[in-house]
Amino acid sequence: MKGNPGVPSVGYGSGPGSPAARAEKMNGFHGDAAEGSGLVGPGLRAAVAACAGGGARARRWLLAAAAAFIAGPVLGAPAPRVDLIEITGPIGPAAAEYVSRSIKVAAADRAQCLVVRLDTPGGLLDSMKDIVQAFYASPVPVVVFVAPEGSSAGSAGCFITLAADVAAMAPHSNIGAAHPVELGGLVPSQTDDVMAKKLESYGASYIEAVANKHNRNADWARSAVRESASITSEKALELKVVDIIARDLPDLLAQLNGRLVNGRRLATADAQVTAIPLLARERLFQMLWRPEVMFVLMLIAVYGIIGELSSPGAILPGVAGAIALILLLYMASIVPINIAGVALVILSIGLFVIDLFAPTHGVLTFGAIVSFFLGSLLVFDRAGSGFQLSLTAVIPATLTTAAFFLFVVGAGLRAQWAPVRAGPETMIGKVVPAQTGISRDAGRVFVEGESWSVRSEEPITEGQPVEIVGVEGLVLKVRPKK
Repeated sequence: MKGNPGVPSVGYGSGPGSPAARAEKMNGFHGDAAEGSGLVGPGLRAAVAACAGGGARARRWLLAAAAAFIAGPVLGAPAPRVDLIEITGPIGPAAAEYVSRSIKVAAADRAQCLVVRLDTPGGLLDSMKDIVQAFYASPVPVVVFVAPEGSSAGSAGCFITLAADVAAMAPHSNIGAAHPVELGGLVPSQTDDVMAKKLESYGASYIEAVANKHNRNADWARSAVRESASITSEKALELKVVDIIARDLPDLLAQLNGRLVNGRRLATADAQVTAIPLLARERLFQMLWRPEVMFVLMLIAVYGIIGELSSPGAILPGVAGAIALILLLYMASIVPINIAGVALVILSIGLFVIDLFAPTHGVLTFGAIVSFFLGSLLVFDRAGSGFQLSLTAVIPATLTTAAFFLFVVGAGLRAQWAPVRAGPETMIGKVVPAQTGISRDAGRVFVEGESWSVRSEEPITEGQPVEIVGVEGLVLKVRPKK
């Protein structure tokens, strides 16, 4: 092919340096490999061969096809995914089950990590340990994010945050105050100094092991247990208690991007965030495992059983009371309760009932109210942070219980012990004259407008006053009035 005069000749022939030769070489090297791997078929090979003798238009077509070939697999690849759960309020069995299930879901989703957004005052020891162990066994990185601003990771929440693969906090949040007295179930209702020191040593050693696992500040972790130390998020980052301070979730994901966690480099910059919702069962248990709900169940059990005893045959109060009692006993096996508090509540019920019949002029009622109030405050004092009853729940319950016993139960019991006001039994004690002679076998009297058959162990003459002493069916028992 000849070039134009004055223009350098550009060869399109079949020489070794010609475009045709280079295209054939590229086609032979890349086309075979790509076609063998199934990524490209004979079409691209034919296009490359056609461009060997083509012009600028053919080369542009080839570049477009190559770009599509390169971009195709990238555009078809799924976006990275981050799973998210949120835990607010006290840590209990429902929260532990939620975390454990979410880790399995995140592993099945092949998520880059599981973010646990946390805001808790504390919770139960057993539930906290279950969550820590679930973090350790997780196949996906776990990121605990104490957020939003103003949130806290207190008591059990401090252990959980330190146990995460990545610990993050929002600005102006806080962490700490992990003394054993704040961990429900760890401290009995009464402990001596020796037992208190043992429990403190246990908590300090446990949180130290948790902090050391991820090279966090173990000295501060021990102080959070022994001295109830609590610090802000900014100070926590300075002391290497946490790894990241992030304003919100997008900021957190941007800072996590590229971080090496457990030998895995996270790709979270453009990750799709998917929330894992609570199951209906978990939501129900989370609602039930609350001291307020358990307290209400206790009141329903008391009201229902006593209501059934005071009004036999009502059925509904007894059934409701029995169901509430069974649920209460089940939840009490998980959420620790103070036996002294339960004993005071039972004592108050006894005092209420006794005062209905004893002429104490309200002294026992006052004692019952005080006993119920103190027992309600003590019944959940072992359950840890977030599991104590507040005065806003105890005071209305105390007043309601007092009114229930004074008016409802009192009226029912007084009605049962009141004398009969209708029927033949109302004639007992009345004195009337005998209409006829009365013996063991026969006799009649006239009382309340009716003539009645009567019997007497002693002979009675006609007209003699007699006293009615009993009723046997339609026959009255009488005796001479002396």
